[in-house]
Amino acid sequence: MSTYKYITCPKCGTKIRTYANPVPTVDTIIELGTDGRIVLIKRKNPPYGLAIPGGFVDYGERVEDAAVREAKEETGLDVEIRYLLGVYSDPNRDPRLHTISTVFVASAQGSPRAGDDAKEVVVVRPEEIDQPLCFDHEKIISDYLKKAKRC
Repeated sequence: MSTYKYITCPKCGTKIRTYANPVPTVDTIIELGTDGRIVLIKRKNPPYGLAIPGGFVDYGERVEDAAVREAKEETGLDVEIRYLLGVYSDPNRDPRLHTISTVFVASAQGSPRAGDDAKEVVVVRPEEIDQPLCFDHEKIISDYLKKAKRC
């Protein structure tokens, strides 16, 4: 079922059909060093809370490039993508709008620092996260831990 509406061209008055499509996003679980810790951010903008670094894919940008860019903008880290964890598309995963997130696992070295949409950076072992996460990030972390145990 397509959701669409019509808008009117301001120059000629022609009715144009537009579609409401999901918005592509990326999230990146950043493994920092070799001791099992990952990087999370405290969001500067609503919805507030702890989250996996990520954001919107720019028009004309590959999702892999968006993941590297967003990781750098939010954490200051240069990441190397290791693998694709999955695609998350529940229409209710983001309270702002319908997003589809491509989630990667990446590695990095160094000291993260908050930037862009991040108010603060938190480095933690996934099993020790002691507060709710934004969006569907608890499910994503759970899937990540399940995959890590299989490998």
